[in-house]
Amino acid sequence: MEIVANDTLLTGALEDIQRDVDAGFDSFLPVPQDQRARLVEAMRYAAIGGGKRLRPLLVTATASLFKVPRATALRAGIAVEAIHVYSLIHDDLPCMDDDALRHGKPTLHKAFDEATAVLAGDSLHALAFEILASPNMTGDPFTRAELVAALAGASGHEGMAGGQMMDMVAEQEGEAFDLHAITRLQQLKTGALLGASVELGAILGRVPPEGRAHLHGYARDIGLAFQIADDLLDLEGDEEKAGKALRKDEEAGKATFLSLLGPDRARDQAQMLVDQAISHLNAYGEEADLLRAIARYIVERDR
Repeated sequence: MEIVANDTLLTGALEDIQRDVDAGFDSFLPVPQDQRARLVEAMRYAAIGGGKRLRPLLVTATASLFKVPRATALRAGIAVEAIHVYSLIHDDLPCMDDDALRHGKPTLHKAFDEATAVLAGDSLHALAFEILASPNMTGDPFTRAELVAALAGASGHEGMAGGQMMDMVAEQEGEAFDLHAITRLQQLKTGALLGASVELGAILGRVPPEGRAHLHGYARDIGLAFQIADDLLDLEGDEEKAGKALRKDEEAGKATFLSLLGPDRARDQAQMLVDQAISHLNAYGEEADLLRAIARYIVERDR
C-alpha cells in the first residue's frame, strides 16, 4: 500500500496492523467442515486482505498511551474492524449502494450471493461483541462491559447505522441537507466508529470518562476530516488506487461537504480539523506521535 504521508513511523504501523489484523481474523475464523463452510469462507473473503485498518490502528495507538499490552488492544481493534467490515458488506448490497467492487475485488454479494453476504455481515457483527465479551479480552468484567457498550452505541441507530439511514433518506427522498445536517450525518455514519476506536483504547487504559475529553476532541476532528478527504477522493481520486467506484456522489446529486463548500474550502477545512485534532494531544509527548501521524495521513492518503 502506498503511503502518501512521508512518515516512517506511520508506514511501519500500517504494515504491522494490516498483517496482524489479517492474522487475527484468520485465527478467529477457521472454516468448519460442515454446511457453514460457505458462510465462514465469505466472512474471510471480506475480512482478510483488504482495507487500511485505520480503526484498529487507532485502538492500538490510543491504548499505547496508557501502556496497554498491544495484544490486548489488537483484539479490541479487530472487534471494531469486524463491525466496519460488516457495514461495508451491507453497504455494497443492491438494496443499499449497489457496488460491484471493494478493495480492488468483487464485492461479497458478487463473489458469493446476496443471502450469504447478509449472513456474513450479520456474523461479523456478532463476532465483534463475542471478541469483546470474552474473558480472553481482559479479566475485568466491568472493562469488558464498557467496551461492549461503547462499540454497540457507535454501531447502531445512535451511531453508524443512524448516519447511514440519514444518508439514505437524503438520497431517496431528495431531502436537501445543509452543512449542519451533513456534519451530523457524517459524525454518525463515519465518525462514530472512528471515535469508538479511540474510546476503546482509553477504556483499556482505564482512563475515567471525565478524563477523555481531549481524546474525544481528537476523534471528532479526525472523523470529519476523514469524510471530507473521502469526498475529495470521490471527486478527484484514482479508481484503480481506491479499489472501488468513484464519483458516485456527484452523479447521484448528493449533498456532501464538497457540494456545499467547494473543493478548495473543503480541503482547507479538512486541514484545519487535522491541526485542531493534533492540538488536542498537546498534553502528550512523543508517545502520541503515531496518533499525530494518523491525523495527518487522513488528509494526505490517496485511497
